[in-house]
Amino acid sequence: MKTCQPLSVRASRGSRAYLMIEALVYIAVIVALLGAGYAAMYRCIDSSLALRRNADDIANALHAGERWRADVRAAASQIHVEDTDAGQLLYLESARGSAIYRFSTNAIFRRLGEGPWVRLLPNVKSSSMAADRREHVTAWRWELELATRTQGSVKPGRVRPLFTFVAVAERTSSK
Repeated sequence: MKTCQPLSVRASRGSRAYLMIEALVYIAVIVALLGAGYAAMYRCIDSSLALRRNADDIANALHAGERWRADVRAAASQIHVEDTDAGQLLYLESARGSAIYRFSTNAIFRRLGEGPWVRLLPNVKSSSMAADRREHVTAWRWELELATRTQGSVKPGRVRPLFTFVAVAERTSSK
């Protein structure tokens, strides 16, 4: 005599196979989502690092520009620019001593008195310091462009880091 198995036992055998395939599909979907999520996360980390480097370069350029403006304002005698083989030199004489700025090898250097050259700003693409003659004063203009840094697959920034600093030397009273 042949016994017939209850319907619930027969259905459970088919459901087990179906549940196993369903679990494998869910696992594959989760793996694909996690892979896409990790790829997006690493792209965001790279972009964040590039943004941080650019922000640091901009902050350093602003600090260098403010230092340059303070030196120009403190200049007591004639300021002059000289183009040499070593790069462009800007000579500033003040009561505190002399300060010389030099642009060469993609960097801005500053020298106080007879001291050593100190790198004030790295990663400079171009720099130009020139007199800007106005009606009653001579202003000095420093036009500065930073080099964009790219590493790996990170695209360069959309904004060109250009700066223009303007300063006027204080006049000495002749009373």
